[in-house]
Amino acid sequence: MVKTSLDIQGTDFFINGKKIYSEIDGTKPDAHGLLMNARFIQGIFDDKAHPERYEIFGYGEWDPEANTDRLIQALPEWYDYGLRAITVGLQGGGPVLTVDDWSTIDNNPFGPDGRSFDSAYAGRLDRLLRAADAIGMVIIVSYLYGSQAPRLQDGRAVRNAVIGASRFLREGNYTNVIIEVANEHDLPGFQVHPIVQTAEGIATLIDLARAESGGLPVGSSGTGNYANKEVADASDVILIHGNGLTRQGYYNLIKKAQNWNMNKPIVCNEDSPRFTHLDVAFQTKTSWGYYNNHTKQDVPADWGITPGEDTYFAQRMATGIGIPVEPIAPENQYYFQGFEPHKIQGNKRWIRLASLHPEKVNTVEYFRNGEPIGIAYEEPFYPDYITTWIQKPILITPEDKTFKAQITQLDGEVIEKIIEL
Repeated sequence: MVKTSLDIQGTDFFINGKKIYSEIDGTKPDAHGLLMNARFIQGIFDDKAHPERYEIFGYGEWDPEANTDRLIQALPEWYDYGLRAITVGLQGGGPVLTVDDWSTIDNNPFGPDGRSFDSAYAGRLDRLLRAADAIGMVIIVSYLYGSQAPRLQDGRAVRNAVIGASRFLREGNYTNVIIEVANEHDLPGFQVHPIVQTAEGIATLIDLARAESGGLPVGSSGTGNYANKEVADASDVILIHGNGLTRQGYYNLIKKAQNWNMNKPIVCNEDSPRFTHLDVAFQTKTSWGYYNNHTKQDVPADWGITPGEDTYFAQRMATGIGIPVEPIAPENQYYFQGFEPHKIQGNKRWIRLASLHPEKVNTVEYFRNGEPIGIAYEEPFYPDYITTWIQKPILITPEDKTFKAQITQLDGEVIEKIIEL
């Protein structure tokens, strides 16, 4: 029985005939019609090549069914804070921190010619779609991922995969779905399939997915700071990614798409833990997508609202929408993250300072056994910063006794967070 029916009218999203969030008393009218979301791309993930490498982070033998079940169990908590959509990939995404060569991952439900769709993947996707439907959430189903592209033998196989996935969604009578044909279609990994990588090609696949799915809303994202008018024109939802951008850069990307005057919703469904971009989203009346490799993309993911970045994002999202939540006490508004006992791979830890109000921070200085190891100037405050969603690991040694994050706020106050190993 359908409980969640998604509709789009102009730039607004509706569920069961009401603008999203308008059904919650006291929410902010400017937030009504938005679709705040998160990238939970590994929701039906499996790796038929090397499943043993995911026996990390406190989990035992890799179990793709249990992974999906854990995500389903986490959805109601996220819903309470205002999350109304998650992006889940049929070919998943890259475990950025823990796997170096993504081509070694076999996470692909399609046969080489694209004509078959793995029944185990189909079962997990169906279970997830129906669980989301039951509580009022939307799934952005992402079909194609660059590192899996060589597993489809040619352009016809790509078309067959799009047709097969779209028919699966149509035959399941799902009404809580947005289709993302490709995750970042302009990535180098899609060079083997010009029908995906080029704007002209992906536009034809968008049309194909819409027709074969029975009219579900469709779009396709590009890399951070990418927006293409031909792709947007073909789309029902203009999907963008904010990876690597400052707030100004993210605003400029949104304005570029808005200036085309297409009267369509703009949805960022991948950015980073840089959740001050939420402010830009609310001000421009666009939807934003939280993306955190550390807790939500490196496998196995912890799908709940974990301490630190997840908690602070959830709080900021709810506050921006106008959903009442318990305030976080001042002494708990910083969290020195990455020292959780299970969050280690070999001797690698990904430490960073999470903040409820990153815009109040001037610098974060990091110390290891009293010796400086780095300074972070930009949110999300990684000591070994590569970009807004990637950092280098710290290699832990037996000699390590203490780590300190020294936060200097813009108002001059200095706060220290110390971890004793």
